[in-house]
Amino acid sequence: MSDWNAKVIDEFRANEGRVGGPFAGAPMVLVHHRGRKSGRELVSPMMYLPHETDEEIIYVFASKGGAPENPDWYRNLIAAGEAAVERGTETYPVRVRELTGDERDQRYDEQARRYPGFAEYAQKTAGIRTIPVLELTRVPAA
Repeated sequence: MSDWNAKVIDEFRANEGRVGGPFAGAPMVLVHHRGRKSGRELVSPMMYLPHETDEEIIYVFASKGGAPENPDWYRNLIAAGEAAVERGTETYPVRVRELTGDERDQRYDEQARRYPGFAEYAQKTAGIRTIPVLELTRVPAA
């Protein structure tokens, strides 16, 4: 997976935040986080859902392709409560908040409507886990 991620990251950076293949046309972001056990700086590429009115907020989905467990990046973000994102050609700090209940369901359902693969991930995890949705909000410059 790390080789695949490295290729996506390289393509993202070479094309001002755009990638092809299965992600062609989808909004992509690179999330910078620190391993909660290793302490290493990590970068994870992922699709996001923009907030409908606030460009400072995006939503990411800990789907892990419908795997039975949450991805490591999710646990790292929850533990830290903050991260940084590369969006297009800009990198900035964000605050992390996990959505729950109706708020979570609305965001996930919208992502699944736009990108049916997310509906498939939810089917794969039904009865095993609920795919987490995280809100990433830009932290204003001091």
